[in-house]
Amino acid sequence: MNNIPPFAQLTPDCVMNAIDSLGLLCDGRLLALNSYENRVFQVGQDDGPPLVAKFYRPERWSREAILEEHAFTLNLSERELPIVPPIIHQGSSLHSFEGFQFAIFNKHGGRAPELESASTLEWMGRFIGRIHAVGALAPFVHRPALNIETFGTEPRDFLLNHGFIPASLQPAWESAVALALDGVRRSYERAGDVAHIRVHGDCHIGNVLWTDAGPHFVDFDDSRSAPAIQDLWMLLSGDRQEMSRQLVDVLIGYEDFCDFDPRELHLIEALRTLRLIHYSGWLARRWHDPAFPAAFPWFNTEHYWQDRILELREQIALMDEPPLVV
Repeated sequence: MNNIPPFAQLTPDCVMNAIDSLGLLCDGRLLALNSYENRVFQVGQDDGPPLVAKFYRPERWSREAILEEHAFTLNLSERELPIVPPIIHQGSSLHSFEGFQFAIFNKHGGRAPELESASTLEWMGRFIGRIHAVGALAPFVHRPALNIETFGTEPRDFLLNHGFIPASLQPAWESAVALALDGVRRSYERAGDVAHIRVHGDCHIGNVLWTDAGPHFVDFDDSRSAPAIQDLWMLLSGDRQEMSRQLVDVLIGYEDFCDFDPRELHLIEALRTLRLIHYSGWLARRWHDPAFPAAFPWFNTEHYWQDRILELREQIALMDEPPLVV
């Protein structure tokens, strides 16, 4: 595993020189925005409003995969969906400077949506339905799918092969992951051959900016091919009754623009389980980046892995319960 910090050379001067290389003059104001996977900055301009510059983590995505994400978001924006796409500048949405790939965006403000409101959930559903209607028109070619392999077995193997699980807890963790992945497979079997389409992929409230005009969806960095329910289940919280009510509200808006396959209800807890396994693997893969131990000091402690074992055991039980009723 490469132990060189991926953003070691991305100094403030490097960021501003990268923007200057596009013929855009920085005024010296530079504000780091909250991001761990990539590095994102608000950059002041001499002759215009601030821009947002996103520097992609080296070696995570190929240039083709990033451009595929950009093409998807630009297509959504052209259809007047509330997306914040990259700016096309000098004929391209993706630029290079001193080994970094980066994109620039218009700054867009907003607040987190209030998901306790039925009208907000319906509004969110309408726009996700519109995103999925476009996402179903063509497949991704360069971006991987979200499935049992990429979000389950691959992160499991990485964690085991790189010694992240404490020896005293490894048998219990391995057993819990094995049973959890068996539950995921059974859930997929119950769902049957559901469609995989281009989705946002990480549609939690931190990636939605809400204004009086409604939601704006940002950060398609995790966009992949996946079942449509991947962009819906993260809007749900509470007990089964509450989640069923919330999902009904979401689907009222969603089905104005896109049909929903009810078989995908079998995948809600399966996808949640895969996300939990993948999240631990993601933290482990990034642990050589100094930003991660500073931001996630609780990771890789014995207490952390004890909690993950209990969490997976809860998911094993949940996956064998009947799906939500809508």
